[in-house]
Amino acid sequence: MNATALMPAGAGPGPRGSGRDVALHIAQIGCFSDPRRRLPEELLRAWPTLVDVAESVARCGARVSVVQASEHSRRIDRNGVSYHFVPFGDPSSPLRAESAGGTLIRELAPDAFHVHGLGFPQHVLALAGLAPGVPILLQDHADRLPRLWKRAGWKRCARVVAGVAFCSREQARSFLNAGLLYSQTLVYEIPESTSRFTPGSREEARRALGLSGDPLLLWVGHLNENKDPLTVLAGVGEAARELPGLELWCCFGTAPLLRRVQRRIQADPSLRGRVHLLGRVPHERVEQLMRAADAFVLGSHREGSGYSLIEALACGLPPVVTNIPSFRALTGAGAVGMLWEPGNPRSLCGALLALRGRADAGLRMAVRAHFDRELSFGALGRKLAAAYGGLMERNHAAGHGRTPQARAAPRGGSEETVQPP
Repeated sequence: MNATALMPAGAGPGPRGSGRDVALHIAQIGCFSDPRRRLPEELLRAWPTLVDVAESVARCGARVSVVQASEHSRRIDRNGVSYHFVPFGDPSSPLRAESAGGTLIRELAPDAFHVHGLGFPQHVLALAGLAPGVPILLQDHADRLPRLWKRAGWKRCARVVAGVAFCSREQARSFLNAGLLYSQTLVYEIPESTSRFTPGSREEARRALGLSGDPLLLWVGHLNENKDPLTVLAGVGEAARELPGLELWCCFGTAPLLRRVQRRIQADPSLRGRVHLLGRVPHERVEQLMRAADAFVLGSHREGSGYSLIEALACGLPPVVTNIPSFRALTGAGAVGMLWEPGNPRSLCGALLALRGRADAGLRMAVRAHFDRELSFGALGRKLAAAYGGLMERNHAAGHGRTPQARAAPRGGSEETVQPP
């Protein structure tokens, strides 16, 4: 999509009110306050999604302002995006008209809001009050249904929301069934983020890291009940009977199941010596590990999206991941890897054996081509642009605001209203 698709109806480029087109102005709102109270410059390094989502839209020709909750007040302009750090993250003190955040929102006067997360109904209601008629898109970030006592506020919020984006459209179903989405709400299938990782030589990466395995499997994820490393170990142990050279290398952050994982490895001869627990590793090393591996393995029962899976796809690493909505969406329903049933080690074993002999350079190229088409900066920007365009068109049809002159609706980013089952 070029910049024209993010311009209102009119003529050529020029300032607003001149009779010539200007790019639409999108305000992306981050309501989560960093508990570590880091400086804005640190957050831009620590929260890559904040940056990557904004830049993907800016590359499509939009003017993008990010308004991020922070204890520090600062503006940073970088790569075509203006980042405004202002204090408003406390749910008990949303973006009030008299606050610094409220004043900023009125000054920005965006054409559409893009709010990260579904857990900030008070802030969303405040936005609707500060900028009446401006469409609001919410983006899911692994948000669970609110507790029963919070749902009344969520329902009020849902009345002012024009659209919601999920990694998989299936994820909207639980919100609809709970009465927290309305049938007229536009639902978009858009990944949470993208990745700057790139493919590289598998042999060079293995030599540099000193890794082995035939196949070499890689796990990148916490060792917790949801990621289910114990089921993965069981499936790997079963597959090792037919794949004697198999090795599994595990990167992880939090690890509440670490001792159980260690005991399982020690107790199982098929796992001892072939499962390596690396723990937390620098992010740049994750890219090298993904270049070195033959397949990426995860056992998740639930994911809002799957950042490590997106990174694996960026590296051209074939995935062997669970058959859950977000993973189906990210892999094209398993078109570029294998899907297996959560909690079922035999299903994992079968997937690993089915991939045997297929994880070659041709498959890696196909995985990266899928990433370029569906998950890259360009793809994410186009899908978000299509969502903003859809909201603007609906707004224009209702007699509010402006509408883009043209709008693309790339595969996977088209709009739908949610219908009951």
